[in-house]
Amino acid sequence: MIFDAVVLAGGRGSRLGGIDKPAVRIGGRRLLDIALSAVAGARRVVVVGDADVPSGVLRTREDPPFGGPVAALDAGLAALGRAHGQAPWTLVLAADLPDAEAAVATLLASPPSDDEDGACLVDDDGRLQWLMGCYRTAALERRLGERGDPPLTAMHRLLAPLRLRGVARGAAVVDDLDTPEDAARWAGRRGAVEW
Repeated sequence: MIFDAVVLAGGRGSRLGGIDKPAVRIGGRRLLDIALSAVAGARRVVVVGDADVPSGVLRTREDPPFGGPVAALDAGLAALGRAHGQAPWTLVLAADLPDAEAAVATLLASPPSDDEDGACLVDDDGRLQWLMGCYRTAALERRLGERGDPPLTAMHRLLAPLRLRGVARGAAVVDDLDTPEDAARWAGRRGAVEW
């Protein structure tokens, strides 16, 4: 499967006191670096946010800043299109997932079929994890064009109409790092959490 990746790294980190979440280190690695390692198989990668990115990774920002994940996805797809044209598939990943490498490996091991618009990992309650998904790029572009006025801002409202398959998480942990309690749990799994 040929895919590009959009890594969403532009949130406010408000539940962690307004910190720069992609810069949080868990077990000595930045969350953003974990996400970038997870999407290393992508043809092109764009990070949407103000984070420092390595050479070869594109960076952009949604307009307005902190406009939410739908605006960030739109900005990321636009940046990928401007760079080299878009791949048939787009992997969308949040930058606050400490187990992103295992999650993406699980997702890519079960690619969408020809009659599906994409696939997402599901959590233990069976809910699709929109920010751990691989989507047909044309379907994303179509839905972004149908956002309306005022435009949709919630990812589930954007993506729910698509034909998506839920992928069991397997051994991957799909919990993100949003709160001090999350940080404490991840510290117990992976070592120190520093910000």
